[in-house]
Amino acid sequence: MATLGDRLDHVLGVKAAEKLGEAFDMNTVEDLLRHYPLRYATQGQPLTENEPEDGAHITVVGRIAKTELKPMRNRRGSLLKVQLDTGAGKPVEVTFFNGDKVKYVVKEGLRAMMSGTVSYWRPGSWNLSHPGYLILPETEDEETVASFTKVRGGGDLRGLAESAKGAGGVDVSFMEREFIPVYPATAKVQSWDLLACVRQVLEQLDPIDDPLPEAVRADRGLLAVSDALRLVHLPEHKTDIDQAKERLRFDEALALQLVLAERRHEVAGRTARPCPPRTEGIAAAFEKKLPFELTSGQLQVISEISDDMSQVQPMHRLLQGEVGSGKTIVALHAMLQVVDAGLQCALLAPTEVLAAQHYRSLRNMLGELGTAGELGAAEQSTKVVLVTGSMPTATKKAALLDAVTGEAGIVIGTHALIQDAVEFFDLGMVIVDEQHRFGVEQRDALRAKAKPGVSPHLLVMTATPIPRTIAMTTLGDLETSTLTELPRGRSPIASKVVPRKQHPNWVDRAWERILEEVEAGRQAYVVCSRIGEDEENGTAKGKGKGKAKKDEEKEAPTTAAALDVFDTLRAGPLANVRVGLLHGRLPSDEKDQVMREFNAGDIDVLVCTTVVEVGVDVPNATVMVIVDADRFGVSQLHQLRGRIGRGKHPGLCLLITDASPGGSAMTRLEAVAGTTDGFELSVLDLRQRREGDVLGAAQSGTARSLRLLSLLDDLEVITAAQELARELVESDPGLQHHPGLASMMHAAVDSERLEYLAKS
Repeated sequence: MATLGDRLDHVLGVKAAEKLGEAFDMNTVEDLLRHYPLRYATQGQPLTENEPEDGAHITVVGRIAKTELKPMRNRRGSLLKVQLDTGAGKPVEVTFFNGDKVKYVVKEGLRAMMSGTVSYWRPGSWNLSHPGYLILPETEDEETVASFTKVRGGGDLRGLAESAKGAGGVDVSFMEREFIPVYPATAKVQSWDLLACVRQVLEQLDPIDDPLPEAVRADRGLLAVSDALRLVHLPEHKTDIDQAKERLRFDEALALQLVLAERRHEVAGRTARPCPPRTEGIAAAFEKKLPFELTSGQLQVISEISDDMSQVQPMHRLLQGEVGSGKTIVALHAMLQVVDAGLQCALLAPTEVLAAQHYRSLRNMLGELGTAGELGAAEQSTKVVLVTGSMPTATKKAALLDAVTGEAGIVIGTHALIQDAVEFFDLGMVIVDEQHRFGVEQRDALRAKAKPGVSPHLLVMTATPIPRTIAMTTLGDLETSTLTELPRGRSPIASKVVPRKQHPNWVDRAWERILEEVEAGRQAYVVCSRIGEDEENGTAKGKGKGKAKKDEEKEAPTTAAALDVFDTLRAGPLANVRVGLLHGRLPSDEKDQVMREFNAGDIDVLVCTTVVEVGVDVPNATVMVIVDADRFGVSQLHQLRGRIGRGKHPGLCLLITDASPGGSAMTRLEAVAGTTDGFELSVLDLRQRREGDVLGAAQSGTARSLRLLSLLDDLEVITAAQELARELVESDPGLQHHPGLASMMHAAVDSERLEYLAKS
């Protein structure tokens, strides 16, 4: 007998266990049983007087009435044309493309099972093209029919027959099951190999102590875990599959929510320095000097954050909002409240361009309030400093000195802030911008720079709207604030798709539109998907030239590089305006200089890559042309588009593409052009991406993270699991009295994912 925790080599033998370990990182019985079927092969539609639908999968059993070998017309080889008499009217026409091989097995007079896809060559005439097949024993001998030792066949049916092989031969009754599981497989471990292992394990499996309390199972009408694990692999009926998945889906949701509930409980036990608002502090002075009114949404979120930071427990909050919704000013208000309490803030940005942009923006917004130590500084003021990896040594040393002495109340930087050399006098708050771009260790390292025994308040920001279910599942230990209302003065943005192949003259018109805006005193972006020069479609020259050549042959069409577009525009349609270039390979000082010139209006058109995707704020920029727009994701396009329309003039975003009309890429671009609702687009984006991509490679661990749970569609399941998880952890921190739930948590979520969720 076997238990879920038993090693596979003890149950299946060393050879089979090693294959599973290498291919799928499976080590225990539970690892194997949690490798759920990808789909289920069925016997297909029974043949009736009506013709089957084109593309339908059917499985038929009959006697081979006729075979005919025919040479192929346009290439070497032969076809084997077969007629299978099923006893239901006209024989089924079958075609095998490897006729020279199949003819030795598929012979007239033999009984056979064939399974494949219906193809119509003309109305009323259909066949099965290259189906899986299995030669069956004759019906006269009942014992032979029940099982046979020699498997003759090909395709999936042969593999399934091999998996149904026992000591007495192939169990034909298993081949006739209505639902046969088909597993995620590899070239070395086929689906039927997995099926054979699963059947062997299930035959030896001991009864399982269900980790889920009986009252919860009864309340939700869930199967016992023993039944669910058996039925998900070997269902008899469609309802078996549905009920098994319902139970196992709830297990996945509960596992995630238990991790997050434990995290919330642990955070609640930490101590932070309270930062209550002051009526006469720098934050109040900042509010008084604002030249505009904050939106009601901004005021509400400022209040939520202020209340959190007034507590002795650390704030743990997510601030999300539409592109241009005014998150920066909300974050700045929070920073000033911390400065009023005599503490420091660290703002972590993902790129040097964005860090420098934040530095300039915060200095501009603060005015004399952000120039402490300088001539003309306000009486109540603080110092803002910037720390990046490529800064000149003397400048960086001065900034680090301001951080460690406490002279700087706000320290902005990239990952350079995390280095050991960076110390703070008294860190009270950490703000992480574009949180999905940072790994766990980076955030932890920065939070650890607070004084011993206290935790800094934490605010994570994202300009990529997160649907509620995603936030509950990946960030369920964070309180969430959302800004949906755009600040007053923001102008609408119109978006248009420019199909380059169908309307090449529309591209010329795009450059004309830029010239018209420049003549009116405004500016524009031209965004490209790659830099160019030493790369070819993302492959660096000189590395793997053979592979690069093959990839180049496959990769079509080629994409426009920023360097090439820059040269083309300067020499051609934009020759009479000032064109600048910005990309990630430029030295830091050059990038900063280009952005300063663009901000100042000394550059009319900025040709760039996605370094401008987030945070860049040039209100005078009104047009963005995105070249090869189909190479960008939905959320990325939405972020890029958010760089325009930030002032009093309307914005125009033109999406140039070679995508085919009616194709998925064109549909995606039309959806982006059709709405500026970031939440609507984020759902569309997530539906088009694989589960591992939904959470981000650094966050989801391996592809095993979520097998059945849909982060978009299973809101009710996630909500119920969250409520139960919080109740359980509140009464039993660490799940000391629920070892089964702790085990289930680790089984349903891989260890890398657990580590991420535990630290985020």
